[in-house]
Amino acid sequence: MRAKKSLLILLGLLVAGGLIAAAGLLGAQRARAELMAQGQRQLQLMAPDLQSVLQKFETLPFVLGFQPDLIEALAHPIDARAIARLNSTLQTIQQQAKVGAIYVMDRDGMTLGASNWDQPLGFVGKNFSYRPYFHTALLGKAGLFYGIGTSTSEAGYFIAQPVYRDGSKRGAVAGVVAVKISLSEFERTWRSSDDPIVLADRRGVIFLSNRPDWIYHSLAKLDAAAERELASTQQYMGQTVRPLAGHSPYFVTQPVGQLGWQLMLFPGQTRVLRVGLLWALAAALLLVCAAVSSWALYQRRRRLEEGLASRVALQRAALELDDKIVERTQQLRLTNQNLEHKYTKLQEAEHLLRSTQDQMVQAGKLAMLGQMAAGVTHELNQPLAAIRAFADNARTYLERDQPAQASANLGHIAAASARMGAIISQLKGFARKDETIAPVDLAASIRASTFLLDSEFRRHEVALTFEATADAVQPPLQVTGNTVRIEQVLINLLRNALDAVEEAEQRRVAITLARDGDEALVCISDSGAGIPEQVAAHLFEPFFTTKPSGKGLGLGLAISSSIVQAMNGRLSAHNPAGGGARFELRLPLSHQGVTVASHPD
Repeated sequence: MRAKKSLLILLGLLVAGGLIAAAGLLGAQRARAELMAQGQRQLQLMAPDLQSVLQKFETLPFVLGFQPDLIEALAHPIDARAIARLNSTLQTIQQQAKVGAIYVMDRDGMTLGASNWDQPLGFVGKNFSYRPYFHTALLGKAGLFYGIGTSTSEAGYFIAQPVYRDGSKRGAVAGVVAVKISLSEFERTWRSSDDPIVLADRRGVIFLSNRPDWIYHSLAKLDAAAERELASTQQYMGQTVRPLAGHSPYFVTQPVGQLGWQLMLFPGQTRVLRVGLLWALAAALLLVCAAVSSWALYQRRRRLEEGLASRVALQRAALELDDKIVERTQQLRLTNQNLEHKYTKLQEAEHLLRSTQDQMVQAGKLAMLGQMAAGVTHELNQPLAAIRAFADNARTYLERDQPAQASANLGHIAAASARMGAIISQLKGFARKDETIAPVDLAASIRASTFLLDSEFRRHEVALTFEATADAVQPPLQVTGNTVRIEQVLINLLRNALDAVEEAEQRRVAITLARDGDEALVCISDSGAGIPEQVAAHLFEPFFTTKPSGKGLGLGLAISSSIVQAMNGRLSAHNPAGGGARFELRLPLSHQGVTVASHPD
């Protein structure tokens, strides 16, 4: 009996040991898989940065191949002046492009000119015909190569392009222009990582890494053909490439570039070991808990007399549980009442916010009316003065019994009065607080807005133009919204454009209206200094302004953006390539009377 019991205990220990080992292995495998997935995601973030640097300068030697100074120097290689101009041109372009070096070789590989011509280790006079990129460029293709420079002993990425004699691809290849780029910045960036990161060529030779002692080692032993190729091209000049020893067999890789490079990361395995030990420890604890529970059950079966006491304790626990349920139910009821009260408060706050927003929109309109007051006053003073002059002339003509001339003056008075009436009517229409939602003709709204600001543009000598594309006129573009609020947004953007060109040498503001799919697109461009980069991120925030004190509260663009968003539209701004700033207003179009925009509130 005792031998049987000992055998069962031994068998149980063996099973427990196997379960603990299996749990450790499973935990390590899961940790390694998670670590490898994390490393793969990290490489997917790093690879585009490296790829962008490689692609950034690919067009530079191609463009340089059409430079007159390069073509002239290759045509007259013994002309000292042509070579001097070539060196100066290459040095200037190299400094502006911030590349390692730029140099030009003739068809024999002899360097005629280089950006480092005035440096002790300059390329001028050196022959690079043994480099693969030189032969590829002679064939009229882009030559790509990474290696250690034989002159400077500094590694770099070489991009080469052919230079044609007549400056076009129809002529014969007269020489090769090459650009050298340094990738050492990536090594400095990778050093912040605790895990080894390497960049290996297509043969598996590491040439870039955050582990300096890994560089110019191969992931596997190179065959004889690869060693001969490295020797002939002098790719890693002076370096003996040996297999890397002692590296982890677990790594992730990501292809980069056009030369078959592999960006690789070797995740540290310490965490894998630690997780495996934790899983094993957890399994051991579970087994201990199971053993203790089994022992407790065994003891319980042996102590049946304690059953009655246990049932009493269970009943007591049930009563306590009922009490707790009642208590928690009461707490839940109070919590629900609390939530209902807070929801009511939230509705009140939302109503107050909506009311405040409407007041801000109306205040923005009145503020713009105040800003336009000076221009409108000037616009009304002119017809008033004309009316006064024509009236005096009409009275004089009547006294002289010249009714025809008097009638002509009265006609001028009527025309001036009509002009004043149109201005006042437009202002009254803009000032009213109208919440009507209806189809709005965008072209008409733009003309009404420019009419109100016409005098200010003329007074500041700013050229204002409006152009609508053919598909924006027939049929006219209509959006669902409120006419006054749309004009408020347009006037706000036009006033900002007017302020932007105040100090400009050429003062121009242009408005264009076009159809873009199911949206109407209004662009307001100016010839000002553009939007500073630090301002662009805060442009539509309330109370943010770049104007001097007293010239605005910084609410105009915030209100305009709120109005446009309420109409399911978008308001954005950027600096176009031609200079200045451009604001783009996009609003959904109305289709067959169907409203595609919500109420502005």
